[in-house]
Amino acid sequence: MGTQEQQPLLEPSTQYSTVPQSRFQEPVRISSDELLTPFPDTLPGATYRKNLNWSSAYILVVSRVIGSGIFATPGSIVKSAGSIGLTLLVWLAGTILSGCGLAVSMEYGCMLPRSGGEKVYLEYTYPRPRFLASSLVAVQAVLLGFTASNCIIFSKYTLFALSSEPTELQHKVLAVGLLTVITIIHGCFLKTGIFVQNVLGWVKIFLIGAMSLTGIWVVFLRLNGDTGNISPGSSVGPLSWDSIWEGSNWSWSLLSTALFKVYYSYAGLSNINNVLNEVHDPVGIVKTVCPTALLTAGSLYFLANLSYFLVIPLEEIKNSGELVGALLFERLFGDQIGRIFFPLAIAISAAGNVMVVTFALARVNQEIARQGFLPWQSALSSTKPFGTPLGGLIVHYIPSVLVIGLPPQGDVYNFILDLEGYPGQVAALAVTVGLLVVRYREPHLPRPFKAWLPAVWLRVVVCLTLLVTPFIPPPNWQGDVDFFYATYALVGIGIILFAVLYWYIWTVALPRKGGYRLEEEKEILADGTSIIKLVRAYDI
Repeated sequence: MGTQEQQPLLEPSTQYSTVPQSRFQEPVRISSDELLTPFPDTLPGATYRKNLNWSSAYILVVSRVIGSGIFATPGSIVKSAGSIGLTLLVWLAGTILSGCGLAVSMEYGCMLPRSGGEKVYLEYTYPRPRFLASSLVAVQAVLLGFTASNCIIFSKYTLFALSSEPTELQHKVLAVGLLTVITIIHGCFLKTGIFVQNVLGWVKIFLIGAMSLTGIWVVFLRLNGDTGNISPGSSVGPLSWDSIWEGSNWSWSLLSTALFKVYYSYAGLSNINNVLNEVHDPVGIVKTVCPTALLTAGSLYFLANLSYFLVIPLEEIKNSGELVGALLFERLFGDQIGRIFFPLAIAISAAGNVMVVTFALARVNQEIARQGFLPWQSALSSTKPFGTPLGGLIVHYIPSVLVIGLPPQGDVYNFILDLEGYPGQVAALAVTVGLLVVRYREPHLPRPFKAWLPAVWLRVVVCLTLLVTPFIPPPNWQGDVDFFYATYALVGIGIILFAVLYWYIWTVALPRKGGYRLEEEKEILADGTSIIKLVRAYDI
């Protein structure tokens, strides 16, 4: 089919941007007051005020990273690794590798400082086949962009603190209730939502700091012969090199699932990249906030794991499920404080995580809708009536409720973590390889931050390894869940293949059959948001 050239009339105040927009989409018109230099602070999109300063940005990242992971995942990680030494080694490796991934995100974020995160980077790097990158991101964001795991942790720890014997329905109702309240706050009260998540963020930093210091406190007590509430059967007595490696499971399959959970505990280090349109000095904040958050989380995580091993017997940690944090405080401070106060604090921490994840993913969903990859585009892209991405919040809310409400309890938490992690590694691999492609293709583009090349290649190797190892059978063909050990990987691959099929049908097969092609037209909504409408263009 031939290409029909369209020559729209330009108003006197408009002209084409010099930004290489073709890597986001076909060239679109923007007003002269939006005329952009390469890699601007903001590109046309949803209109927001600059609501986030350094402190708010730091909390947005740290509160996303320090959620329920350090309170809930250590039990399953220890179960997979089998020993204290191997568990700590997995956490160290996960921290280093998370830093490599962060460096890649920082380079992209400083080059393309606009909201959207990986969506923007994939579209910029892989403009062909047309719409494929956008379709993959859209399907993954809708089907896997849920906030279920921390809602589940909030529910479990809250009901645990109340000493009740809740039913499965009560767990799910409380989890859905939390998500509903947070969605309403972020959808109707923008500044209130930012204030609340900032407060919860500082509370959880204090909480994880206090928990981490308990390890030192335990060592001090033992040196003075006073064990208090601490069981003499705790994991760590006199440490020796041989004892900490006893029971190690050197299975690549089990270690890969453990690494996925460590990655989950660090998920969100690049959370600020999703909302850069709302950040003061986005390049400067990306270069300082992200490394600070990594250093904060890594230090606290190591001390927290040490506290678990000092206080709780190893077998109890392995069988603790998502309640290892509660067991720690119950042993340290007794039933009254340990079983009630601190589990509630952990629940509040999980709630803070849900707030920042919801805040960021709603903006990603809005970017997807803005570029025409969701139905009811105008409604989902608009910031009306409250100046918030209410449509993006709704898109995030629906799959989250379904994931919380439909699956039975049991291994659902670990399965959700693994399922989120596998397609995420595919996207991480594409972004990391894409960074090398962009460096080769456009070597002279300004890069305010440049990732260390060995870290980039290490990230590539790790992503490939984590994509393959879930299919290596673990001992006795039994993983950390009660069904087929590679189920999460197969489901993740299925979602990716579905996205490719979806892209092919609506961008290739249907246009070919209908004799039209998809073209992009820009439209400005009443609130100032620019959207890209995908329209059918027929050759004459």
